[in-house]
Amino acid sequence: MASRIRCHWAADGELMQAYHDAEWGVPLHDDRALFEFLCLEGAQAGLSWRTVLNKREHYRNAFHHFEIARVAAMKDRELEKLLLDPGLIRNRLKISSVRDNAKVALEVIAEYGSLDAYLWSFVEGKPVHNRWRGRGDVPATTPVSDRMSKALKKRGFRFVGSTICYAFMQATGMVNDHLVECFRHKACAAGH
Repeated sequence: MASRIRCHWAADGELMQAYHDAEWGVPLHDDRALFEFLCLEGAQAGLSWRTVLNKREHYRNAFHHFEIARVAAMKDRELEKLLLDPGLIRNRLKISSVRDNAKVALEVIAEYGSLDAYLWSFVEGKPVHNRWRGRGDVPATTPVSDRMSKALKKRGFRFVGSTICYAFMQATGMVNDHLVECFRHKACAAGH
């Protein structure tokens, strides 16, 4: 049986392959899940996605499964305790940004009705389907991620530089950056 062709980064272990095959690039519209990805992409800054993916379940447990209102209500002492947790990336700014981002997310939800409506507005509510042939074709940022980053920062979100925003857009299916020959390109273009 011939093996499936995948994006190059999916070869970095079983966890990365499973993430690539089931999640990355699939259009996501759940506020809680979008918030989780925004926080995890921020935690990844300067590190590999594999590092974050290996800690993902621990992050979910530490941050109330990314229930936005519960995270926004976390106390300073809870965040301080998390800095001692080896299951997390123990960076004070990254840990505190999760609560800060939850507070801003609640403001966005109050204004737009959902985090989904606001974040997807940067791509006019529809995924952008790219047709990259090689991994060198895939950009780290785009004018859209630049706009998203600027808008999120203006609202008070943290760890939302353009590269982080573009990685977030890729992960949540706002852009389909599976290479054309990858077996997931067509499925993600169809919305699953």
